[in-house]
Amino acid sequence: MSILGQTINPPTGRIAVVADGNSPDPDDLGGTAVTLALLRASGLQDRLVHYSHSCDLVRDDRISKQAEKERHYLMQVACDMTARRWGGFDHITFYDALWQKEETINDLAWAINASTAEDPLWIIEAGEPDIIGMALKKTPKAKHKYVKVVTHHPANDNAGDFYTWQHILDFGVEEVRIPDQNINLKVKLEEWDWAKNHKDPRVQLVWTMGKMAEVDDVVKFQKGKWDCSDAGMVLYWITGANVNNGLEAGSVSVVKSILLDFIDNK
Repeated sequence: MSILGQTINPPTGRIAVVADGNSPDPDDLGGTAVTLALLRASGLQDRLVHYSHSCDLVRDDRISKQAEKERHYLMQVACDMTARRWGGFDHITFYDALWQKEETINDLAWAINASTAEDPLWIIEAGEPDIIGMALKKTPKAKHKYVKVVTHHPANDNAGDFYTWQHILDFGVEEVRIPDQNINLKVKLEEWDWAKNHKDPRVQLVWTMGKMAEVDDVVKFQKGKWDCSDAGMVLYWITGANVNNGLEAGSVSVVKSILLDFIDNK
């Protein structure tokens, strides 16, 4: 399938996503909804083998205990509701990385253990690296050469409370780094009016999740913005990653085309 000149041509292997959302920045609400919708719309939902959220393991003083608790619930809704409405994710349990820490680490470790040269694991670092490090520590060194960690922003790499980015690399995984996805995927609210006003409730749901982040009152820098920046890493993987010349500069227009092509043809 070709969308705006971009071909849906993922590399071999499976994909795992570790997101935060319980940290001060609420952008993972929209990022999660777009990520799941993109995987379903491109027919790649079966290759998702792990999804966890709320991976910020030590609360930041910039977010209150009450607000962080809200985020845990909102992130679970973003996961479960998007997955149910778009369909195709019955094989996945969406874990809360802080509230279900052991289960989350075990689930990601299982995915790492299943990795081979023919079936590598691509981990999307959509939050702090700690859970990734803990899962890597629990798995055989021999498996780590079949693990690739995709990142787009040092703010995630350097936010760990237990693992630095260098610690992650020292496990022997492959670093897959792309440019900052905020450049094209953190945009004015109006650029998502097509989703807000769309007749299909699945598309409206995706917009609603991003709007929830915009009205959040913990940080100021999301005001007037619709942000799904972390989903740019999934878009990069869907279109080929570093194997098949994936799209490094994700855009709302490409996200829109993939989602609406699925809605219009299914």
